[in-house]
Amino acid sequence: MKTMQTAALLLAMIGAASATVYYEDTFGDDWASRWVQSTSKEDEGARGDFTLTAGKWHGEDAEAAKGIQTGPDARFFAYSSKMPKVFNNAGKDLVLQFSVKHEQSLDCGGGYIKLMGGDLDQKTFNGDSEYAIMFGPDICGYSTKRVHVIFNYKGENHLIKETIACETDELTHVYTLIVRPDNSYSVLIDNEEKATGSLKDDWDMLKPKTIPDPEASKPEDWDERAMIPDESDVKPEGYDEIPAKIPDPDAAKPEDWDDEDDGEWEAPMIPNADFKGPWVQKQIENPDYKGIWKPDDIANPEFVDDDNLYQRGDMKHVGFELWQVKAGTIFDNVLVTDDAEYAKDFATKTWGAAKDAEKAMFDEIKKVEAEEEEAARAAAEAEMADQADEEDEYEDAEGEEAHDEL
Repeated sequence: MKTMQTAALLLAMIGAASATVYYEDTFGDDWASRWVQSTSKEDEGARGDFTLTAGKWHGEDAEAAKGIQTGPDARFFAYSSKMPKVFNNAGKDLVLQFSVKHEQSLDCGGGYIKLMGGDLDQKTFNGDSEYAIMFGPDICGYSTKRVHVIFNYKGENHLIKETIACETDELTHVYTLIVRPDNSYSVLIDNEEKATGSLKDDWDMLKPKTIPDPEASKPEDWDERAMIPDESDVKPEGYDEIPAKIPDPDAAKPEDWDDEDDGEWEAPMIPNADFKGPWVQKQIENPDYKGIWKPDDIANPEFVDDDNLYQRGDMKHVGFELWQVKAGTIFDNVLVTDDAEYAKDFATKTWGAAKDAEKAMFDEIKKVEAEEEEAARAAAEAEMADQADEEDEYEDAEGEEAHDEL
């Protein structure tokens, strides 16, 4: 049986540093004792369920590979789990990490996790429930294939401005978010940094430091024309008299043309090579061009700096709240800690130890499926050929019978 990694508070030593693990779950047979399914969407028949499974392909240890999988299709999923100790990240790193396997080749749906406060009603957990962080991949068609990083700040949700590409294959991948007290952040996929920067710069949580001067106005002599007409360029005399078409000089009246019966013969019209179209005055660079005017920036009176932007308040719950058109995603190895090195080591020991074996099993399964599809296609073609032969033989027999009767 898979060794249970409960959601209990763990204290782990990594080298000389002490990592506080606020939540850690690798999903054993008792997972449902820690996760509460919301009643949201139940009355509408649109509520989906999580089931424990290692999936179709996984590492050598099937028990260790087990996670919770979404199903059935076209459902809302809402499950949450309570952390045994409140995590307030004031003065600490915040690390949120979990693994995602879109075994169904997700075409439209979420694969993200949420961190929430202690006031969450787990039984009614839904898309309107307030959260501190929403993090993870979101896929829908060709337009949306990104990693969401959303922070709630003063009651409003703010999505990261940068587009971080997510993984879209059918294998397991680990997503890690690190938020630091210096208001910096990093997003890692499979222990590799994909984005890093400042919370102040990469979100619109704060008002801008500067704004265009609302009192400024464009000077009357400001010239925004990059090009101007060349006044020295004058339309040639007789230019407008040149016709667009002229009679074909090489045409000749047919010998059988009768002016009395056919009317006066006229040569067909052809394009005139001398016709240049409507005359347009040449354009030259404007020596007085000053560029497109814009007001100078001034200090924004509404800007208020916040060096505690990174603080997420008292976090008490983790949860998955999402919609999927095609279900089948497997979530595993959920971790909330204050130590990025612990998270990296945890990912290495879980996902890292199994990824090669999972890929090998995936490749073998896909190979067998391809061979079966090819065999089925060949069998179908052979059956169609046999049917065609039988029809030909039947038609030949009918023809011979009709000939004998004659």
